[in-house]
Amino acid sequence: MKVMQVMAGAQYGGAEAFFTRLSIALQRAGLDQRVVIREDEARAGLLRDGGVEPLQLPFGGAFDFSTRWALRRAIKDYTPDVVLTWMNRATTMTPRGKFAHVGRLGGYYNLKYYKKCQHLIANTPDIVEYLRTNGWPDDKVHHLPNFVSATRADPVNRRRLYTPDTAPLVLALGRLHENKAFDVLLDAIARVPNVYLWLAGEGPLRQQLEQKAEILGIKPRVRFLGWREDVASLFASADIFVCSSRHEPLGNVVIEAWAQGIPVIAADSLGPGMLIKQNESGILVPVDDSAALGRSIKLLAENPTLRERLAEGGYAAYQAGHTEQAVVEKYMQFFQKITG
Repeated sequence: MKVMQVMAGAQYGGAEAFFTRLSIALQRAGLDQRVVIREDEARAGLLRDGGVEPLQLPFGGAFDFSTRWALRRAIKDYTPDVVLTWMNRATTMTPRGKFAHVGRLGGYYNLKYYKKCQHLIANTPDIVEYLRTNGWPDDKVHHLPNFVSATRADPVNRRRLYTPDTAPLVLALGRLHENKAFDVLLDAIARVPNVYLWLAGEGPLRQQLEQKAEILGIKPRVRFLGWREDVASLFASADIFVCSSRHEPLGNVVIEAWAQGIPVIAADSLGPGMLIKQNESGILVPVDDSAALGRSIKLLAENPTLRERLAEGGYAAYQAGHTEQAVVEKYMQFFQKITG
């Protein structure tokens, strides 16, 4: 069985990061695969380190005929049984052919881009329901969850980021975008004296969020870290992880925190709300409620026993359904199923 994966995503993002993890994991599992990505030497380097040599193409706009031609040629030369495309552009640029075309969705994408697909993968049950509601038959829609790495790392030296060793430390990760509600998180931090925040990510709201931290008087306790590749080390340094998102279809970051053994507080948006069992694998607070978020941060900052219990519950939830071995096995079974 031969599988080609095609990803034309952005430089940073949750789907892009999972694509890289999955490609390397499938390589380790012995799958015969070819991987095509948008030109990105950083992503290509990560793939090569995992034993995957990617084909890099521009994936430009509607008039980028060179990418369409090169992709068609790569498919002809490789003759895959399955072509798995990630997100809209890769899906629309993939030609029809003698293979099973599978689109992978990590959100509520416009389905006009997926008309050529024979099957769709959704990474949450709610996205599965969205696809069915929009006319996709049950036997063409498949729920395959994400996995994250549980590999631990040495903590970042707090002093290098001007953070006291004894201060309660909150970590948050994600694109600096309105959906992530980092403005609400900053309001919550302002309500909890002595707590520090490390915010790792880049995006269009960085300047606005930095200004808000200054206005709130908490800038001395907040560190804007930019996009980081040493996420495991950041988790190892922190006491609490917060996912404040207004809109989060899955919540990969919640699963990452579980795998790293750190207690989670999350806004009760769709993904985290489905993942977390209240007061067992984390704490859920109402969306856009900085007061409730602040109270929960204060509760965990002052209660190490509760932090430990929630961390243990989160790790158990990770082990139950989000390990690399479990998810890779599901993907391999899926490929076998659709190719007969």
